[in-house]
Amino acid sequence: MSTSQAAHPFPTQGQETSASPMPLPVTTADVESAARALHGVVRRTALGRSVRLSDHLGRDVYLKREDLQKCRSFKVRGASARMSMLSPAQRESGVVCASAGNHAQGVAYACSHLEVRGTIYLPSNTPRQKRQRIEVIGGQWVEQVIVEGTFDRANALAQEAARASGRVYVHPYDDPMTIAGQGTVATELAEQMPPDTACVLVPVGGGGLLAGILTWLKHARPEVRVIGVEPAGAASMRAALDQGQPVHLDRVDSFVDGTAVGQAGDLAFDVVRALVDDIVTVPEGAVCTEMLDLYQSDGVIAEPAGALASTAAREFFRAGETAETDRPGAVVCLVSGGNNDLTRYAEVMERSLRHEGLRHYFLVTFPQQPGALRLFLGEILGPGDDIVHFEYTKKNNRDTGPALVGIDLSHREGLEGLRRRMEASPLHVEEIGTDSELFRLLV
Repeated sequence: MSTSQAAHPFPTQGQETSASPMPLPVTTADVESAARALHGVVRRTALGRSVRLSDHLGRDVYLKREDLQKCRSFKVRGASARMSMLSPAQRESGVVCASAGNHAQGVAYACSHLEVRGTIYLPSNTPRQKRQRIEVIGGQWVEQVIVEGTFDRANALAQEAARASGRVYVHPYDDPMTIAGQGTVATELAEQMPPDTACVLVPVGGGGLLAGILTWLKHARPEVRVIGVEPAGAASMRAALDQGQPVHLDRVDSFVDGTAVGQAGDLAFDVVRALVDDIVTVPEGAVCTEMLDLYQSDGVIAEPAGALASTAAREFFRAGETAETDRPGAVVCLVSGGNNDLTRYAEVMERSLRHEGLRHYFLVTFPQQPGALRLFLGEILGPGDDIVHFEYTKKNNRDTGPALVGIDLSHREGLEGLRRRMEASPLHVEEIGTDSELFRLLV
């Protein structure tokens, strides 16, 4: 995991961003207005203590369960708050949006609730489970348009369609009222958090959720530090803060699809730059490990983005990299969503085992003679090691044939011993690194 190089490389609350401080694009009054508009529309979600994480970190850790929100994500807050502002004429014309899935469900819910027609543009990597949920939630009021490419491509086409038709574009994270709607998570947190809360960890994609939470918490609980969490492969807000303005990432890893945004929102960035305490990034493999632990130990079905905050709690506070870990008090992790496609769990398990150093792949050339495989099983594998993948071929040489072998270790420290035994054997073995094309085909 990486963090910022300095404790405060950008202004925090109370610091000016220029000689004449500019007003922020979202205010506490906006969040209050959104809370009134959402009364009776969204759920007040629970804040519960995680025994697993609390025991692991030696301090109280709480999970804010937005995965139990309507549509199983916080996104319904921003979408409903924004669409509550539509005029009668705008409702008649309908709306357009782009989304990686959860915002689309929020817009679909608002469309059905308000009886407003909506067209939703989704990138082609949006999980099927989310597409099906959008159809169920929106019913006859919503049309889906699937776009080849990333969210940013879908977003561009959606905005173009809105301009051409005169319909309102409902932005997933960079509209003042959308941000204010997301900020209603914080109005609940301010009442639910224990008095000794030291830190709130918030997932970051385009930045709307973080900006909304900052707007309210830095007003209601200014002593509480707020830290944004991004996946390492899509750290657009971290890049924006480092560069002093939103910048487009050259490459985005789409695995954490709910936060796979190539450029932070302009309005969200203004709020985050002024108020955030820090932004940290976590590797996707660590997110996968946390998704599995949330499910197996906490009974929480989290999508990758929903596991970002608790991943950071494990990695950041355990590592002791900054003085933040010396601050006593509880830690709150926002579980932002639970719309995970069960078909992805094989990939989640694969990524987790690779990250934990327990799964490794090798190309093994066996001589075509009796006993070669028995040698590998009996003298090279450790007592607790297990072969999880074996693909044996013989194509061009009648005496030898390469095999692709995947091995799960009983503990990560066993890798060096396995390598030594392979080196000492008569077999030719080539370890496959994570940067190999073959590895990318496997995962």
